[in-house]
Amino acid sequence: MANQRTLCIVKPDAVEKRVQGHILQRLLDEGFRVLALKQTRLTRDAAEGFYAVHRERPFFDELCTFMTRGPVVVVALERDNAVQHYRDVIGATDPAKAADGTIRKLYGSNVGENAVHGSDSEENGAKECGYFFAGHELL
Repeated sequence: MANQRTLCIVKPDAVEKRVQGHILQRLLDEGFRVLALKQTRLTRDAAEGFYAVHRERPFFDELCTFMTRGPVVVVALERDNAVQHYRDVIGATDPAKAADGTIRKLYGSNVGENAVHGSDSEENGAKECGYFFAGHELL
C-alpha cells in the first residue's frame, strides 16, 4: 500500500490535560511522519468550515463550540496505510468503547470530548490536511 496522508487534531480537552506531547510521541512511535504541525485556536468560522459536513446534525453547534473553546494541535501525518492505521491507534469515537491502549481510551472522557480528530478516508485525509496547511507547508 502507498503512503497516505491523514489529519490529527489534538482537541481542546487533550490540550487542557497537557497530553498533546504524549499523543504526538505515540504517533511517531507508530511510524507516522509529521509533515506539518501547529498549535492554534480555531475561530468559529474555521470550525464551522471544517465540520461543514455535519452542519445539519444536532451536535454541530456543540461540536463547534467545543472545538473553539481552547487551543488545538493540528498535525498532518503520513505513512503507509495512514488512515486505517491512525484510526486503529486512536480507537472508537466513544472512549468507553475504545480498545485498551488506544489514544481515546487513554485520554478521552466521552463521545464529545474524545481527545483527537481523525480523518475517515484517504480522500478526506488529503482534503483535511489541505484545510489547515498550504501545500508548501507540507514537508
